[in-house]
Amino acid sequence: MSELPTGVERRAFDGTERLATRGEPVYGEPTDGEWRAWNPNRSKLGAMLELGMDTGLAGGETVLYLGAASGTTVSHVADFAGPTYAVEFAARPARDLLEAAESRDRLFPLLKDARKPESYAHVVESDVDVIVQDVATRGQARVALENRQFLADDGRLLLAVKARSEDVTRAPEDVFEDVRAELEEGYEVVETERLERYHTDHLGIVARPL
Repeated sequence: MSELPTGVERRAFDGTERLATRGEPVYGEPTDGEWRAWNPNRSKLGAMLELGMDTGLAGGETVLYLGAASGTTVSHVADFAGPTYAVEFAARPARDLLEAAESRDRLFPLLKDARKPESYAHVVESDVDVIVQDVATRGQARVALENRQFLADDGRLLLAVKARSEDVTRAPEDVFEDVRAELEEGYEVVETERLERYHTDHLGIVARPL
């Protein structure tokens, strides 16, 4: 098992040990004082950490989060990371994301399309340490490649691939193979693991820029 980032701990909630970060609750998760449980069934990154993937997260990193939705996962990230840019395209979840950001001065919501990085290039600093991507769209590898411009040379991509968003008619294994092959145009894949225990037909990928 890889080490957890500073600011992420395993703590007991109702007698069960769970991942936790310090921050205001966002999605009705159990709390214990300043700590709130991080539910891996509602978070691909949480699942990657629970499965012991080598995310390279240490705490304090600058993060670009693509597909922030209503803020479930990115709020946990902002609890332990440095500046966290949260890109979300849909207006409804973005309202919840703004609410999650109210108590987090390191979380910067951006109502933008992750497929069009030029629309937020003037806001997001270059050389971010980590890109976390969880976008439910066709062309997930292409999104990662288009946003590679923001990633530091020694940075990491933490990608959750949703097979059904690419093609509901094909076997997930075939979809994952194609996504990985395309991703290797600009990244070296360090580790992959199926997230099946928490998320059906999802693959977690850790990669470095070439």
